[in-house]
Amino acid sequence: MMNKQQTISTIESKADTFRDIALAIGNRPELGHEEYYASGLLCELLEREGFRVERGILGLDTAFLATYDTGKPGPVVAFLCEYDALEGLGHACGHHMIGTMSAAAAIGLKSSADSHGGSIRVYGTPAEETKGAKVPMAEAGLFDDCDVALMAHPYHSFERSGESLAMDALRFEYTGVASHAAASPHAGVNALDAVLLLFGGVNALRQQTKSDARIHGIIDHGGKAPNIIPDYASAKFYVRSATRAYTDILTAKVRNCAEAAALATGCGLTISNYEYSYDELRTNEALSEAFMSNLVEAGVSPDEIQSGKDHGSLDLGNVSVRCPAIHPYVKIVEEPYMLHTESFRDSAMTAKALDRMLFGAKMLAATGYDVMTRPELQAAIKEEFLRQAAGGNGENG
Repeated sequence: MMNKQQTISTIESKADTFRDIALAIGNRPELGHEEYYASGLLCELLEREGFRVERGILGLDTAFLATYDTGKPGPVVAFLCEYDALEGLGHACGHHMIGTMSAAAAIGLKSSADSHGGSIRVYGTPAEETKGAKVPMAEAGLFDDCDVALMAHPYHSFERSGESLAMDALRFEYTGVASHAAASPHAGVNALDAVLLLFGGVNALRQQTKSDARIHGIIDHGGKAPNIIPDYASAKFYVRSATRAYTDILTAKVRNCAEAAALATGCGLTISNYEYSYDELRTNEALSEAFMSNLVEAGVSPDEIQSGKDHGSLDLGNVSVRCPAIHPYVKIVEEPYMLHTESFRDSAMTAKALDRMLFGAKMLAATGYDVMTRPELQAAIKEEFLRQAAGGNGENG
């Protein structure tokens, strides 16, 4: 227990530094894959603390991988940083805290790691809000040898790591023939009609989908003028469900709707992915329970901790199918401000919120300590992960 306290004391001793970094990132928001300032601050911090830092991994300028290896056998404990902002809203999702929280947790855990063995990694993962870098990182196998992957999200309540939806982001572009809509409509091929038929087909499809399915879209180009039959029109859709397997089925059906609309109107059709596809988050419950136990031990009442909810789609899902992972929520504001709002953004910059960010870092570090020092926990986490992997290929949802 003395060494676990050491991890927490280390975070407390560097609290001012961590607060300053979170505030600096919060005051200088950067969009996904443009987070040069935030990434630089976190890399410099980790280098000063004795981590070996590789910048620009996988050719992503603002991605990084920081490693501290004790040189002794033991588990690989990973902490994941996010630091991208929202367009027009800044850090209204609290990513200035997520990056700092994970880095602080890794630094805290490093202070006791040499006594036990293993290694600590910090992954800098840009652009969670758009083209999340965890997707190509996972595809490249960067998480395959991690024993656990940890991160926590600021929120208005404490919440167990729960679920997220698998997602595909599809763009449908139709090409037709322009013509004067009054003088020679018979000479045109209407691309906008194809988009409208696509929406009609998807709306009908929704009646025959499972309850966890989410299919929603917009028309992002519908023509140039009402007296010209559009020769180009396009729509963007998100297709989601509780599992990758069922999302693949839904995506195939939506593509069929798009192709039927092209056939009905005589238009050409191009289908593409405009963002990465996300897998569902598979929370490792053994690891989640270790985090919850640290919360309660630190004084959080079990009655304050909500069950894990579906918060949309996360690129952490792609990590969670590669290694055991959790994504709990940590209370940093008193009012029930929702993420992606100005109210949450402003509250997440207050002194009280920053103190709670440090609390979240301590809980992450304490959980990492448990993984490093408890072989029975390591075994339970691995057993559950293998069981999830074996059962995760069927059509569920």
